Amino acid sequence: MKATERLLLENKAWVQEKLDQDPHFLDHLRQERNCEIFWIGCSDSRVHADEITNSAPGEILVHRNTGNQVCHFDFNLLGALEYAVHVLKVEHVIVCGHYHCRGVKAAMAKPLTDLTFANKWLKQIKDVYRLHRREIDAAGDEKQRWDRLVELNVIEQVHNLAHTQIVQRAWNNSRQPLLHGWVYGLNDGVIKELISLTPDVQLDPLYQYDLE
Repeated sequence: MKATERLLLENKAWVQEKLDQDPHFLDHLRQERNCEIFWIGCSDSRVHADEITNSAPGEILVHRNTGNQVCHFDFNLLGALEYAVHVLKVEHVIVCGHYHCRGVKAAMAKPLTDLTFANKWLKQIKDVYRLHRREIDAAGDEKQRWDRLVELNVIEQVHNLAHTQIVQRAWNNSRQPLLHGWVYGLNDGVIKELISLTPDVQLDPLYQYDLE
């Protein structure tokens, strides 16, 4: 059986299982939901926001990319962020990375041969490594260095969020959202918070928009 055929069969089994548990499952799913959380996570197939937080469908609006990055040239992310913040009025934006992130590990080495666009994307994480190289290289063995870059990458992406006009305008108008940087452990399944930024955070003037 092809992998795609298996997925279609599993989908039917999943629907039936849900309906057996709750005959009104699809009715609930069609109802409008007011998400309170916008989640920026990694594309890694082992890390799903709903599953690792035990959340129901519709509770979390999710955007995923390699290395859970917040890049100011990524119109896909910025469009989703703008919708979440200014239309849905989410109360929290979470950047969640994970240990054993292969994108982060690849960024610690030389560019991958013949992968033009992957190299361009990973450059942003390479910049995080370069900025914090002394701390990362002093962290210990290869795994400890890798783990520390995962954490620092999350922290940098949260600051990147705070540097967007989208977030700063929302802070100016409604004092929302709160920004969080989390990291998920594949070894223990536990999420821990690395950083949290509120509208009162003092930003470097270089990144402040004049919104008055």
